[in-house]
Amino acid sequence: MTAEALLARWPTAAPKAELVHGVLVFAGDFDERDVEAARRTYPGRRPVLNADGGLEVHPAGTGDPTPLVSKATGRSGQEDGT
Repeated sequence: MTAEALLARWPTAAPKAELVHGVLVFAGDFDERDVEAARRTYPGRRPVLNADGGLEVHPAGTGDPTPLVSKATGRSGQEDGT
């Protein structure tokens, strides 16, 4: 891996990060490599890719987290209380 590739990867390449309903949301174009990096960076948390290509790091819990931005609605499931 080159220095340029390393600097272009998560989290230094995230143009925006927010905390939404207790979930860290990183805007950008992420993939499974970034999910693995998030697992190592946030042990016990549950990272997942969302429909916008962003990375979400959900609090600890059981099962797979549901992304706040889903493919079906294109918006946050938290908006309608689900």
